[in-house]
Amino acid sequence: MSPSARILQTLALFLALASPAASHTPTAASSSPPSRSSSLSEWRSARATYYAAADPRDAVGGACGYGDLARAGYGMATAGLSESLFERGQICGACFELRCVNDLRWCIPGTSLIVTATNFCAPNYGFDPDAGGHCNPPNKHFVLPIEAFEKIALWKAGNMPVQYRRIKCRKEGGIRFTVDGSGIFISVLIRNVAGAGDIAAIKIKGSKTGWLPMGRNWGQNWHINADLRNQPLSFEVTSSDGVTVTSYNVAPKNWIFGQTFEGKQFES
Repeated sequence: MSPSARILQTLALFLALASPAASHTPTAASSSPPSRSSSLSEWRSARATYYAAADPRDAVGGACGYGDLARAGYGMATAGLSESLFERGQICGACFELRCVNDLRWCIPGTSLIVTATNFCAPNYGFDPDAGGHCNPPNKHFVLPIEAFEKIALWKAGNMPVQYRRIKCRKEGGIRFTVDGSGIFISVLIRNVAGAGDIAAIKIKGSKTGWLPMGRNWGQNWHINADLRNQPLSFEVTSSDGVTVTSYNVAPKNWIFGQTFEGKQFES
């Protein structure tokens, strides 16, 4: 091989080794699926209506079991969700950002609203989804207190086009556990949850037991049949994004039914 041929061969080898395709250093592109946190930021289309202050819906009770929403710390920044969004109650406690779109007559420009899912908007199959059945499948619909609705649109808007997205919840203080029941039946209401906001699983532990999984009763009420009297109670809470927070000895040994205790909190 001539000297010039050797030089050309060496140069070609050098360029091949220096190219990104031959490098073993990972590039910014990745074939791994996007995390759930990235999908939460996507704006999606829905509609929203409101109920007047004189209407008692959502003030006390509700399908998530939070009871008096003011006392529970949610105030008027709440929403009832249609069947297509409610997920049979698992979505309770999740936070959404809403903004008014597509109607310059009624939208308040540059505004958005953050609400917590606290109730269920039941379908009305006496109406078509596009003719009065606002919460019928497959509609994605939010029912807001008028005080919340008027932060993004004028009340005359009625059934308003909006966009929504899941966001992380920010709460003051720790997760709150209200322990109720009787005898060996224990029911725990979980509220004031930051991070994802909605709960996928919960375990309870006494000083004389291991970790015991609880079942979802309805909304964010969880239950178990176990004799945990005269034992301090610990809780392991897993949110819908797979993050777990453990609060040890939240309730003292002499706890009684009807009391509320505060544990650790998810990062928001």
